Amino acid sequence: MSWDDAVAYCAWLSAETGRRWRLPTEAEREKAMRGGEAGRRYPWGDDPGPDDGRFEQAAPAPVGRQGPNGYGLYDIAYNVHEWCLDWYDARYYERSPARDPRGPATGTRRASRGGAWRHQIKVCRNGARSSLVPTFRYNDYGFRVLFEGA
Repeated sequence: MSWDDAVAYCAWLSAETGRRWRLPTEAEREKAMRGGEAGRRYPWGDDPGPDDGRFEQAAPAPVGRQGPNGYGLYDIAYNVHEWCLDWYDARYYERSPARDPRGPATGTRRASRGGAWRHQIKVCRNGARSSLVPTFRYNDYGFRVLFEGA
C-alpha cells in the first residue's frame, strides 16, 4: 500500500461516511503508540522483551493476537509500518513546535511509524521513524485512519 493509496482511501471513506478521515500526523501516531503512557519506550513498556525483542515473524500477523494498548489500539508496534500524513525530514523535531507538530510543509519522502513484521525491534520503539517516497508500495506498509470529525 502506497501513501497515495492510503490518502485515496481516506478520501473515499470520507465521501462514503460524510465524516472527515485522514492519516495521523507523526506526532499523533507516536502518541497513539504510547497508549497514554508518555515515558514508555515501546507500546508495552520499557523492556523490549525476550532476546532483546527479536522474534520471528514471516508475514503480517492477524490483528488482535496481542492485547490492546492504553488507547485500545492493537498491533501498533510491529505488524506493518504505518504511513503518516507528514512529509519526512530527519531533523524536523530539532526545530518543530513543542505542541502538536504538523511536519514539514514539503519534502520528497513521507513519514511512517511503527515497526514491521520483517524488521527487528529497533524500529518498534515509540519514537522510531522511517520514510519512503509516497508512491512506494511494499508488503510491510499499511495505515490507520484518524477520524477528524464531521
